[in-house]
Amino acid sequence: MKVKEKVAVIGAGSWGTALAMVLADNGHEVRLWAHNEARIKEINEQHTNQQYLPDIKLPANIKGYSSLKEALAGVEQVILAVPTKAIREVLGLMKECQEQPLVIVHVSKGIEPNTLLRISEMIEEEMPDGLYKDIVVLSGPSHAEEVSLRHPTTVTVSSKNMAAAELIQDLFMNQHFRVYTNADLIGVEIGGALKNIIALAAGISDGLGYGDNAKAALITRGLAEIARLGTKMGANPLTFSGLTGIGDLIVTCTSVHSRNWRAGNMLGKGHKLEEVLDKMGMVVEGVRTTKAAHQLSDKYEVNMPITDALYQILFQDQDPKAAVDELMARMKKREMEDLVNIHSETLTEE
Repeated sequence: MKVKEKVAVIGAGSWGTALAMVLADNGHEVRLWAHNEARIKEINEQHTNQQYLPDIKLPANIKGYSSLKEALAGVEQVILAVPTKAIREVLGLMKECQEQPLVIVHVSKGIEPNTLLRISEMIEEEMPDGLYKDIVVLSGPSHAEEVSLRHPTTVTVSSKNMAAAELIQDLFMNQHFRVYTNADLIGVEIGGALKNIIALAAGISDGLGYGDNAKAALITRGLAEIARLGTKMGANPLTFSGLTGIGDLIVTCTSVHSRNWRAGNMLGKGHKLEEVLDKMGMVVEGVRTTKAAHQLSDKYEVNMPITDALYQILFQDQDPKAAVDELMARMKKREMEDLVNIHSETLTEE
C-alpha cells in the first residue's frame, strides 16, 4: 500500500501538469502552482489546462495555487517543472516561504550557459543545505501529451542519495508510468539536456526535406557526441545506451510532439530563430543548451561537429543546408573510433 503524500508541483506547463496527473492517479494530494491566476482558476473550476494539454480532464485531487507559500505548506517533496532559465528565480521565491527542508525533484532538461552548471548543481548553488534534504532528477523519453493520456511511459530517476531516488520512484510509479533508478546523476542530466540539441538538428534535416537515412545518422552520431562529452564530465558511458540516452533521443528526434523537433523543422524550412521561438509559444530548451554545449566542448576539448553546426545556424546565421553539407564533407574517420576512445578513457579513470 503506497503512502499518500502532499506534493507540490511548481510549474503548470504541459510537463508539470502531466506529472501532477501521475501523482494524482496514485492518490496523492497534489498542489499545482503557477503565476497565472487565470490558469489556476481554470484548473480549480474546470479541471483543465487547455493551453498546454487541450481536451484533457484533470483529476479532482489536483488543486491549483497561485500562492507559492500555500502550495508548499506541509509538503516534503516538490517537483520543479519550470524551464532552466527560470529555475534560479523560482528557487529564490521558494527560499522565502518554505516551512521545512524539501526533497527537490527537477524534471527540466538543460544546462546553464556561461556557468555550465547542470540543474542539480544550480539547485545546490541556490539553496542552503538546510533548505533541501535531497535533489533528485527525473528524466527519460516522455512526451507530456502521451503521459496525460496515460499511455505507457518509462523514465529514470537519479540522485546522489539513491534512497531519495527510490522514494521518488515509489511516489510516481504506477501501471502506466514505470520508473527505473540510475546512480549516474551526471549521465542522466547530460543525456536529457543534450538530446534536445540533436532533436533540433533532426527537425532541421526533416525541414530541409531529407529522409530517414539522414535522421538515423544524426541520432547515432549525435549519441556519440553526447557520450564523448558526458564521459569527459564524469558520466558512465553505459547510461547513454539507456532511457536518458538513446531512449530520449528516439522519442525527441522522431515525434511531432517534440517542441525541439518542431522548432528545428521550422528552421529547416527557412524561418528565422526569433520567428520560430515566437510561434512556438513554449520554451525550446535545445536553443539555450546548444550555447552551453558549445562552451562545454571547448572547455573539455571534445569534438562535437553536430553541436558546432547547430550553433552556427542558431547564433551565427549559417544557412541550414550549407551547415549540413559541411557536416557531410568532413574528413573521413573510423566509426568505432569514438567507442574505443570512450572505453579507453573510462578504463584509465578506473
